[in-house]
Amino acid sequence: MICFLSIVRYPAGKGFAGFLSMALFRLPLIICKPVSFYKLMGCGKNGSFDIQPDWRQWALLTVHPNPDKPDTRTLFEKQTPQFIQRWWKFFGVEQFTIVLEPIEGHGTWDHQHCFGPLPKQTDYSGKICILTRATIRVNRLTHFWKAVDPVANTMAAVDGFISSVGIGEVPFIKQATFSIWENRNAMKAFAYQMKEHQSVIQKTHRENWYSEEMFVRFKPLNSWGSVNGLDISKRNK
Repeated sequence: MICFLSIVRYPAGKGFAGFLSMALFRLPLIICKPVSFYKLMGCGKNGSFDIQPDWRQWALLTVHPNPDKPDTRTLFEKQTPQFIQRWWKFFGVEQFTIVLEPIEGHGTWDHQHCFGPLPKQTDYSGKICILTRATIRVNRLTHFWKAVDPVANTMAAVDGFISSVGIGEVPFIKQATFSIWENRNAMKAFAYQMKEHQSVIQKTHRENWYSEEMFVRFKPLNSWGSVNGLDISKRNK
């Protein structure tokens, strides 16, 4: 199984096409047999994890359970609906795509184990990508969003952190963070040692912030393109 995560940014004045695509892309994705699961998502301001949406930046995640064996870019072009690829080309989007192999995780997305059965731990030690997503209870939205900025600021300063993107299906409520790390040790140093992050984790469980949550680690296989002129698979200092 592999996944493609594409982050696309529309030119100034064409953000309406990104908003419209959230409805128009559903049909070609539903009838695309190689895709077993997909999510169309918006991004926070400038791609950050921010309560303010960025109307020019959007994301598409697709899961492919039985990929062919050519190079991953060829596979993307072959198994991503042509309507979507032509739409992006027509509107001149800037596109970054990363190819991911799910290796560890737990939880569900819309009550589905969309990445298949995964172990909670493996011996993989290379460059790693993390997807955390949750459906936030309405009566906990204020608590959640107050906690976001301190954690995001802390993560950006951690050694071994490369980049992150804030994405979500439903504004304010269904939110996710995709982050890229040099290795597992760097990710764990943030997740289990940084006091700001630990404090938020404790509150989420103690105060029951989420009605559903998921945590998945991926091995990055390939990437190409950029967003805002940056290759987000590399740390841009």
